[in-house]
Amino acid sequence: MLFRVDPASSVPLGDQIAACVRGALADGSAEPGERLPAARELADSLGVNVHTVLRGYQRLREEGLIELRRGRGAVIVPGVAAPDRARLVSRLREAAAEARELGLTEAEFLELARTSLS
Repeated sequence: MLFRVDPASSVPLGDQIAACVRGALADGSAEPGERLPAARELADSLGVNVHTVLRGYQRLREEGLIELRRGRGAVIVPGVAAPDRARLVSRLREAAAEARELGLTEAEFLELARTSLS
C-alpha cells in the first residue's frame, strides 16, 4: 500500500493518511485482514509526527475500517464489507465537503442525509 501526504494541502495530514487507506481498500490494493504499517515506521517514512499517523488510524477506527490491537498494531477489519464501506465513507466525506462549500450546517446536512435514506 502506498502512502503519500502533501504538507502544502489544506487537508490535515492525519486525514490524508486515512484517505490513503480508504483509497487502497476501495481499489482493492489493500485487503481485509491486512496489517497496516506500525505508526512509528509510517511516521518516519512520511516525515511526520507519530501522533499524526495515530490520528489518521483513529479516524479509520471510528469509521469501522480498521481495528487497533495492542501489540499487533492496526489491522483492516476482516470481512468482505470493508472495501464497500471505504468507498461509502469516501463519498460521504466528499458530500460533507460539498455541503460545507454550500454553507449548510451540520444539522442541515444530517437532515438531508436522513431524508435521502427514506
